[in-house]
Amino acid sequence: MFAKDFVNVLKEQDFEAFFGVPDSLLKSFCNEISNEENIIAANEGNAVAMGCGYHLSTGKIPVVYMQNSGIGNAINPILSLVDIYEIPLLFIIGWRGEPDIKDEPQHFKQGLLTKDILNCIDLKNEILSNDIFEVKNQIINAKEYMKKTKKSFAFVVRKNTFEKEFANEDIFQDYDLTREIAINSILKLAPCDSFFVSTTGYISRELYKNSKDNSRNFLTVGSMGHMSSIALLIALNKKDKRIFCLDGDGALLMHMGSIAVIAEKSPKNLKHILLNNCVHNSVGSQPTAARNMDFCEIFKGAGYKKTYSVKTLLELERVLPEFIDNNELSFLEIKIKPDSGADLPRPKNTPVSNKIAFMEKLNE
Repeated sequence: MFAKDFVNVLKEQDFEAFFGVPDSLLKSFCNEISNEENIIAANEGNAVAMGCGYHLSTGKIPVVYMQNSGIGNAINPILSLVDIYEIPLLFIIGWRGEPDIKDEPQHFKQGLLTKDILNCIDLKNEILSNDIFEVKNQIINAKEYMKKTKKSFAFVVRKNTFEKEFANEDIFQDYDLTREIAINSILKLAPCDSFFVSTTGYISRELYKNSKDNSRNFLTVGSMGHMSSIALLIALNKKDKRIFCLDGDGALLMHMGSIAVIAEKSPKNLKHILLNNCVHNSVGSQPTAARNMDFCEIFKGAGYKKTYSVKTLLELERVLPEFIDNNELSFLEIKIKPDSGADLPRPKNTPVSNKIAFMEKLNE
């Protein structure tokens, strides 16, 4: 099924507004709604809340989209807001980790439990067909259910439901630095006894590809947005170690309140680096809200002692020695261009073996 046909059917049934967090299984769908009334949320709970605001102000039912890994972020507003006020939302949920379908390890448990979780929170759901004629009936029936009951409805989207289409390739290409150049520059100057905690997606895969000793790297393959909190506690408990935290703009925005806690604890050995390409790169390069944000002022306001921002290799090479050597909680934003990530290997070791190797090296 082509995403364009699916979106047209939604619009025919008066589903005209979209709020969500992009997912690789929904890549074609997300690209198709980019020119519609669409807001890419910081996290899935944020998307649910915006959907409620839309309904309160228009009386219409919005579409809220996400990857199934984001259901956890959405459960609280679904149960304590959507259900309490009887606000119907139409959910489109990508089914990563579907049983018997090859996927990444962080999706296995979530995929196994996806429909059970939806049933447990009393969110009526069904698998979206890949036949557009059947889809029309599914959407009509879902709309009738929501109008009658004032309850929400969810479509679970399997892999390859939508035909593959070209991703966004023409946005935010005005930076010179690449993710690989940025990470290699950091690895080159970081003391050899440093440790790295990296966020989910291409950043961890880039670190894995270019690092000489991956036992010093904790590759956070899931729990998007929580990696900096992991790095915080490692830094607090290992004050004699220099801890580098490699963050992404999509992940940072998802749970940005964590920086206030990090600043309050203010570990001097933590180096917080944001690789900012202004997009959710690994799921289709849909834009984040990061492009016009002044992260240095935000981090400075939160309480970080030193903040830096660079967008060229010359600036990065000039700033890195001072950033690495100063003995205070520091933040560095590196503005980079998006790329396809086509040449990035996936870690060969399992998450558990990564954890064990990292802990052993950290405690030597």
